[in-house]
Amino acid sequence: MHSNSQPMFEQLPTVPTSEELLNKSFRRASRAIDDLSMVQNAGNILSDNLSNLIRKFPSFENMPPFYREMADIIAGVDRIRISLSRLGWASRQIRLITKEHVAKIKRSSASDATLIRKSAFGRISSVMRSIEKDLLFLNETRNLLRKMPTIDPALPTILIAGYPNVGKSSFIVRITGARPEIASYPFTTRGIFVGHFMRGEQRYQVVDTPGLLDRPMEERNKIERQTIAALSHLQGVVLFILDPSEHCGYPLDSQLSLAQDIQNWISLPMLIVANKADILKYTGDGDVLEMSTETGQGVEDVLERLVGLLDEPKKPDNA
Repeated sequence: MHSNSQPMFEQLPTVPTSEELLNKSFRRASRAIDDLSMVQNAGNILSDNLSNLIRKFPSFENMPPFYREMADIIAGVDRIRISLSRLGWASRQIRLITKEHVAKIKRSSASDATLIRKSAFGRISSVMRSIEKDLLFLNETRNLLRKMPTIDPALPTILIAGYPNVGKSSFIVRITGARPEIASYPFTTRGIFVGHFMRGEQRYQVVDTPGLLDRPMEERNKIERQTIAALSHLQGVVLFILDPSEHCGYPLDSQLSLAQDIQNWISLPMLIVANKADILKYTGDGDVLEMSTETGQGVEDVLERLVGLLDEPKKPDNA
């Protein structure tokens, strides 16, 4: 499996406009020695270019569920499929027009051949312009998909949750030894924080999602809820960080309520940990580990528990 960024979409090619494709094919065709060859060359170039564009887009049926759901959120998988099918239709139409006009030229005089070629070019141009919106949409989609964050569904993942200012970023810095990489999603301006650490030969990723796992579900729009559903497809565990000192600005009861809210929405194991143990001990109910991302106290114990949860066998994702 890949462990680099955007393995599914990084190879998507730029999708040219209909005008760019027409200009390229007619320019190359103009080098031919006669009208028949010009029609054949232009038709073949355009039809092949469209077929190649379709092949470069991945099959959504065979895609890991995380990527498929993210593609659906970003652009709409059904809409992508419709646009790709329209490119397929255009490719077939151009082949038919080419075949029909080549046959006519073979039966015509030299003077009529030029008129037939112009007719073929006119009909081919009409077909290409009918898919202009599809080409523009697919290129816009390609640009968005290539910008998807560097979350790798093949890696064991720790998703960080909790209200703002409870110590999520400082936890990532503690366990990865570096500032997290900031990647952008198309639907949030705040970015996704991704970090990595090693245990033996295994690489793990840590993800903080500002705006997604840091406030009650009722405040979310449809896209944010879909994204949380997509995160459920990761081979992951949720680390919910509490701040018993309430210096984060949120009462402890609200924090515990948010933990329950997230647990109801995301189908992954959750570990609740009380941070800022150097300021205030956690005296609440339940099996809650304590740590201080400020001093490092308890962080290694939390990490060991998380790795243990990630290493437990997970049921196959058949979604």
